[in-house]
Amino acid sequence: MSNVIFGVNPVLEVLRAQPGQIEKLFIAEGALSPKLAGEVLARAKEAGLKVERVERERLGRMVDGGVHQGVVANVREFEYTDLDGMIARAKKASPSPVIVLLDGIQDPHNLGAIIRSAHALGAHGIVIMKDRAVGVTGVVMKASAGAIAHTPVARVTNLSRAIETLKEAGFWSVAADPDGDQELWNAKLDGPLAVIVGSEGPGVRQGVLGHCDFRVRIPMVGQVASLNASVSASVLLYEIARQRPRS
Repeated sequence: MSNVIFGVNPVLEVLRAQPGQIEKLFIAEGALSPKLAGEVLARAKEAGLKVERVERERLGRMVDGGVHQGVVANVREFEYTDLDGMIARAKKASPSPVIVLLDGIQDPHNLGAIIRSAHALGAHGIVIMKDRAVGVTGVVMKASAGAIAHTPVARVTNLSRAIETLKEAGFWSVAADPDGDQELWNAKLDGPLAVIVGSEGPGVRQGVLGHCDFRVRIPMVGQVASLNASVSASVLLYEIARQRPRS
């Protein structure tokens, strides 16, 4: 079974980083600039991929009216990594790795946006739940703007157990929580970190919070009590990146 991804950046990033994930490319005649079309076709040829030129209307039907920008790809089912492998690679990549754990994110656009921010701000992987949460779909890939091609994602059945596994590997665990005992700006966020972000409504579940070393809240002055899950994750990851030396 295939997923469909669409849009110039998502498709190009998969072509650049994981061309083996693509099964077939569809390009609308005249839709891409010569430069972009040249790179897409060159990378497709290098990877031995079949390219079919079609009318824009057909692409629109393939993506249910989404903004395809003239390019659509059929991709294989997303390949998740395992948590132990993610931890090993993260520790090898950095003395202070960051892994993001998501407690029940159900909106694919939120998941894609979090993956995009995590990649941009230096996180080394994403952990999601197998049940009661969205997996990596074509919509998630599109929303990540190509970052999914560079970001390992693991799925686990028990998030609390995953936090304990990370703690045993030397990670401190911090949760985003509106009732946290520390303001984000005052928290010490260096060293290996497991960052836990909750779902769109309930946030991080109490049972999961009990496994976290500390909780931080994002100071706000407006009348709305909380932020969108992907925005909260981005703010938290930005502060973590700010506190770390640039390599």
